[in-house]
Amino acid sequence: MTSPFGPLVVIANPSSGRGRSRDRVRRIGRMLADLGLDYRIAVTAGPGHAARAAARALRDGDRFLVAAGGDGTVHEVVNGMFDGGQPIAPDAVLGVLPAGSGCDFVKSFGIGADAATAARHLTGDAVRTIDLGKVTFACGGETRVRYFANIAEAGLGGSVVERASRLPAAFGKTRYLAAFWLTLPRFGPAAVRLDADGQAFEWLAHNVVVANCRFYGGGMRISPRSEPDDGRLDVLVMTGPKSDAWTTLPKVYRGTHLPHRGIAELRVSRVSVQAGAPFPVEADGETLGTAPATFEVVPGALRLKV
Repeated sequence: MTSPFGPLVVIANPSSGRGRSRDRVRRIGRMLADLGLDYRIAVTAGPGHAARAAARALRDGDRFLVAAGGDGTVHEVVNGMFDGGQPIAPDAVLGVLPAGSGCDFVKSFGIGADAATAARHLTGDAVRTIDLGKVTFACGGETRVRYFANIAEAGLGGSVVERASRLPAAFGKTRYLAAFWLTLPRFGPAAVRLDADGQAFEWLAHNVVVANCRFYGGGMRISPRSEPDDGRLDVLVMTGPKSDAWTTLPKVYRGTHLPHRGIAELRVSRVSVQAGAPFPVEADGETLGTAPATFEVVPGALRLKV
């Protein structure tokens, strides 16, 4: 059976998830075959390969891409769908099969956190058009651009993601939480200046979260009011003392931490962030560069299979 969007091109990351992902790739093939879907699997071989595979598939005429992996795989596939600031194929559809150490992106859509449940969402013609975020940032003396489907950060969160990438794979889904507690003591606040849709703000802060969706960090509901199709990004500026983490973090998993006296909330279409100290920038769990950085919404940029 062919999907209404044509055969699936499954872009799979075999290196995610403690060495078991090659078995997952084989299981994915069996699941799709059992569902009667036509597909082919493109196995990635390193950083950037998923983006190149996505771009190649779209240029070859395929229109149904499936990111099989964690948030990093989704991030790469989404970026591979764009070239020169424009979508390669505006009618393309993205599906997601969670695998590896975790995929927080899908939790905002009820797709299912396991591949078997998510695979059933690849059948039929249900699609949700959602926004993307676009971040322009500094890296190696250059200005670069990336798209993000889920959540980006500047500050403590960027350092946490960088630290998490160096932790052993055995940490699994607790990698982000472990990296958070290892990074927090030595990361100091700085003067942070924001231009939010032309309105200026300044705080002493240690982190800026820019959210298109709701979840990150292995199940934290960091931005519980985010709607990925409202044409806005939700910005959370962490202005309180770092000691707030002891009482706030448990509430973040439940999404009950807002409103909070130490978190400034904004809803914007565009926000620029400058910091008085090096603030690392991350998006979808991928380390990018440093502030200054500009985050802006790209409304209705992605057709997501749900």
